[in-house]
Amino acid sequence: MVYTVTLNPALDYEVLVDGFHTGSLNRTQNEHMHFGGKGVNVSTVLHNLGVETVALGFLAGFTGRALEDGLNAKGIRTDFVRLEKGLTRVNVKIRSGGGGDETEINSGGPAIPPPALESFFQKLDRLAGGDVLVLAGSLPAGLPGDVYRQILARVEGRGVLTVVDAARDVLRGVLPYRPFLIKPNSAELGELFGRGSLTEAEILSCAQSLQEQGARNVLVSMAGDGSLLLDETGVCRRLGVPPGTVRHNVGAGDSMVAGFLAGWLETRDYAAAHRMGAAAGSATVFSDGLATGEEIRKLLPAF
Repeated sequence: MVYTVTLNPALDYEVLVDGFHTGSLNRTQNEHMHFGGKGVNVSTVLHNLGVETVALGFLAGFTGRALEDGLNAKGIRTDFVRLEKGLTRVNVKIRSGGGGDETEINSGGPAIPPPALESFFQKLDRLAGGDVLVLAGSLPAGLPGDVYRQILARVEGRGVLTVVDAARDVLRGVLPYRPFLIKPNSAELGELFGRGSLTEAEILSCAQSLQEQGARNVLVSMAGDGSLLLDETGVCRRLGVPPGTVRHNVGAGDSMVAGFLAGWLETRDYAAAHRMGAAAGSATVFSDGLATGEEIRKLLPAF
């Protein structure tokens, strides 16, 4: 079973506006409500690819109920901790029909009290050998900055494969627990190593450093330049991006994580997993929402 953790999930309200202007009235051309948060996105794409998954995390208020009901209606299993106070956040994403620009307004989300965190930890105690645990996304108020490290310490020694998609110190803190996969993007990699824009050779060097610090496999997404995988056998794999019309970038990295896991669980082959990950990320970029299984498999021959 693949369990995804989204500590700060969201309802993502995405609107298309023909020429968005601040300080004036704007009318939408199209609107979509997505059930979001990085781990939730991973669960959604895994489900679309036919992989059984359970979404974990915290929900609050009527927005939390809407998110959970929406996921359940799609057939995605959930096991969230429900908070007594606050609201699950609503993020607004504005796409401009004129220039194709995207503006994001992300809210902070509810505070997580210690008893709720302990309830969440107890859910993790059910995981066993062969399960996969995906940690992705931002940390809500009230949680310690090393909570991802605490989670990996909690499941250590039980044969659980762990995947972490995080940035800066949060990512660095989990490396001693030898996560199965980490997926920084190239910008996050530059921040982590105190550099600006990285060349491909520098990206590989940084990935090798992260592997030396504990990561088993390092998958780096590079937007329009494709992706790079340094697997635990020491092989570096490089894939580009197929031709297509870019619709949006929201959830592309999460889709890549889901595709990689689906490919790995199906084949136990890193090259095949990388191809499925690249296809999933690209398919989401070329669609209006998170890619369907059909869209992903249709792109797979391009890799």
